[in-house]
Amino acid sequence: MNTHRPIRFLALAAAAVLSYMMTATSPVAAAEPTAAGLWQRTDNGKPGGKPVVWVLMLDRGNNMYEGVVAKSFQQAGQPNLTVCEECEDDRKNQPILGISLIRDMKRKGRVYENGNILDPRNGDVWKAMLTVSPDGQTLTLRGYLMTPALGKDEDWFRLPDTAISQLDPEIVAKFMPEQAAALTTKPGAPATAGKAKAPAPAPAPKGGMMAPAK
Repeated sequence: MNTHRPIRFLALAAAAVLSYMMTATSPVAAAEPTAAGLWQRTDNGKPGGKPVVWVLMLDRGNNMYEGVVAKSFQQAGQPNLTVCEECEDDRKNQPILGISLIRDMKRKGRVYENGNILDPRNGDVWKAMLTVSPDGQTLTLRGYLMTPALGKDEDWFRLPDTAISQLDPEIVAKFMPEQAAALTTKPGAPATAGKAKAPAPAPAPKGGMMAPAK
């Protein structure tokens, strides 16, 4: 009598059951972190440095991302810059607060390419790319002239969601409408939450904004 066939059948059945159990119990792979969110640039490029500017990265759809100035901080010994007087495009004379700083970033996984970044001090627009760290907590900006190989990296650091409360309500209302709506419906919140004007934040410093290395 041929005993090989039932033994082989049992082995295949056991393998099928084991495969099913592994598939059913294995955790779903976590989605890759994106650049969307609030980021802080510090004066020394380290998490513990003094804040220079907060940039809000926005998902504009179709894997395109934009970054706007969400908050700026006065830097000692540097003149103030409230509007982009030197800009030569549609950002000419726009307020620094809320200005479109990073444009046309095309997402490819954790890397964002073919974008550009504005230097509000002189109106220069530099080519740029972004890379999000595997843990989603660091955003590496590389500004360059002709090729990324000739550029320089600078790390920005993700801020917690609680930092949103420190933003000008007009910035939240304009760029984060869902959060603004949540503030207005939060139990105990004033009826004008998200609409009332907050004290004007310190204007962006003349020399404080980032300029990618030439």
